[in-house]
Amino acid sequence: MSKQNPHIDPTKFRDALGTVKEDGKRNWVFPKKVSGKFYQWRSYLSYLLLGILFLGPFIKVNGKPWLLFNIFERKFIIFGAVFWPQDTHLLIFLLLIFFVFVILFTVVFGRVFCGWACPQTLFMEMVFRKIEYWIEGDANQQRQLEAMPWNGEKLRKKGLKMTIFILISFMISHITMAYLIGIDNVKEIVTQPPGENMAGFIGLMVFTGIFLFVFSWFREQACIVVCPYGRLQGVLLDNNSINVTYDYVRGEPRGPIRKNKVEETPKGDCVECSLCVQVCPTGIDIRNGIQMECVNCTACIDACDEVMLKVDRPVGLIRYASENSIQEGRQKLLTGRVKGYSAVLLVLVMAFIGLLATRDDLGATITRFRGMTFQEREGGLVSNLYEVTFINKTFDQQLVEIKAEDDRYRIEVVGDQNWLLEGQTKFDGRFFIVKDQNDIQTNQENITLLLLQNGEVIDKIKTSFMGPVKN
Repeated sequence: MSKQNPHIDPTKFRDALGTVKEDGKRNWVFPKKVSGKFYQWRSYLSYLLLGILFLGPFIKVNGKPWLLFNIFERKFIIFGAVFWPQDTHLLIFLLLIFFVFVILFTVVFGRVFCGWACPQTLFMEMVFRKIEYWIEGDANQQRQLEAMPWNGEKLRKKGLKMTIFILISFMISHITMAYLIGIDNVKEIVTQPPGENMAGFIGLMVFTGIFLFVFSWFREQACIVVCPYGRLQGVLLDNNSINVTYDYVRGEPRGPIRKNKVEETPKGDCVECSLCVQVCPTGIDIRNGIQMECVNCTACIDACDEVMLKVDRPVGLIRYASENSIQEGRQKLLTGRVKGYSAVLLVLVMAFIGLLATRDDLGATITRFRGMTFQEREGGLVSNLYEVTFINKTFDQQLVEIKAEDDRYRIEVVGDQNWLLEGQTKFDGRFFIVKDQNDIQTNQENITLLLLQNGEVIDKIKTSFMGPVKN
């Protein structure tokens, strides 16, 4: 029978968030400044990820963005590859692969992504929080500043902090817009008066306000209340999942060190210093076990290891570990769930590669013009008007043509007769299909159109032709 955590009373449970007081008001979290090897590693990784995040919109491949998520025009560029509405099935596979990977990663390593790579944590802990420490001081100094009446010192510090927060939020909003509409469009919005592009200006202001609100006030509530990932832990985690975990087998019973006093009962390694609680950015006590609010940021590991070194005890009282490794001293990674999720992920990746390899370089959608039937012309001819949308998914120019498979049908292009598509562009055109009324056998006929790319037939598109049957 497995051991149970001896410091948790089974008759009691926590039915409220640690950031909410009993009267329902916000319990503001003032995390103590932390240092240590994990914090240092997180800092290095954060700087790398933030650098990639800010440089992403400026990276171009053959003059096109490396990353673009244009939801307005339904155009996505991922690592230089363009995905249009016709590639929705590919995007669905990409999302499925991403979600299954997140599930698999969470089953094995818990919520590591939240503490080490999530943009919310990167900006909050590695940008905004550090600025707050620099201006207002550590946790106790921040509490004192918050409690004091508004005076010159408080106005100066709060004003300086909010000014910097607004500037950074303004920068983040521009980067976000660059991922949505492209860096060139953002430059155009910035260099023009607001009245020239009011929609873009309002978008930038709205994003700035959202980011300022999140990082100056909402903070850890974004992870606890809004983000569904933390709530999924209860479904995804099991006793073999690796999380930031308190070793209660070694740490209990807790108790402070008392010099020159013989303890009646032996105590565990936890000296009840509460530093693990003081440094937690979500205000929880990791010693109470795995909790929804924990983002695996490792701040408590660094704080505990520092104390253990000072009291000459082994580090790792709080560490990355699973429940089974704490209870039984063994760690099993390749469980049945892990194998199952891995198999599903492998199938999805293989299917995506197959779909990507067979994707057409050029796509076309042809429809009869809405609201019109047929037109009778002189000389006994009948015509139908059609709309065509071409999408060039390559980086090169493509000469496109439409021909009828049946020679009795003739194509008349409206406007420019030369359909030359630039790389990674969409083009809308119109054309007539003309036929002699004497050759019309039924009121509506099915016809096949040939799509030619640089003179070579690459696809056959079926549509219909309407016309009166000659009596």
